[in-house]
Amino acid sequence: MKIVTIVQARMGSSRLPGKVMLDLGGKTVLGRVMERLGRGKLTGELVVATTDARVDDAIVAESERLGVRVFRGEEKDVLDRYYRAAQHFRADAVVRVTSDCPLIDPEITDKTIQQFLDCRPDYASNALRRTYPRGLDTEVVTMDALARAWKLAEKPYQRSHVTAYIYENPQQFNLLPVTAEQDHSDQRWTVDTPDDLKFMRAIYERLDDDNFGWREVLSIVESEPQLLELNRHVMQKALQEG
Repeated sequence: MKIVTIVQARMGSSRLPGKVMLDLGGKTVLGRVMERLGRGKLTGELVVATTDARVDDAIVAESERLGVRVFRGEEKDVLDRYYRAAQHFRADAVVRVTSDCPLIDPEITDKTIQQFLDCRPDYASNALRRTYPRGLDTEVVTMDALARAWKLAEKPYQRSHVTAYIYENPQQFNLLPVTAEQDHSDQRWTVDTPDDLKFMRAIYERLDDDNFGWREVLSIVESEPQLLELNRHVMQKALQEG
């Protein structure tokens, strides 16, 4: 089975424009994501899926600098972009990670992929029944399920969120939730606002290098709980907001 990990990235962001190219401890947010995923043992080929818009030439240049292959496609119809990228790279299964998660843990991503390989569902995710901090999200979907969603999804948010049609229709797809032993779902480890970036920079300032896992981050916030107040107030955008 050929696994392709596709990371969606674009310069446009309503709450923090250009966020994936912002500095985070001397590297871009996108660079952090791709380097961390590159340590995964099961992530397969890494691909950045960006848009055809000229502003996203910066994403292409950064991806090439990182040695990561790029696919360009639709800006708003991200499901179409993912599907065509998966086709282009001849994927049998696609791992979906977003580019605003610079604390993504390759161990957790590998765990999600391994459970997908062991159980062979249509779709596996550690966000179906959320127990991990937001920002460690990993989804794995078969090419067949992705193709069915591509054909059937009609609502705009189902096209912009890629997998929404799949997990909203459990009667059509075999879904597998991947969970942690303890519930840390109240923590927000993603970058969508300036305050999210403040939190992320505070974490990276306390770590010597990028070779750390989510448990080290947990240790930091447990010893300095005030860090969680930097972005606790940030509300996650509703699915229907795109």
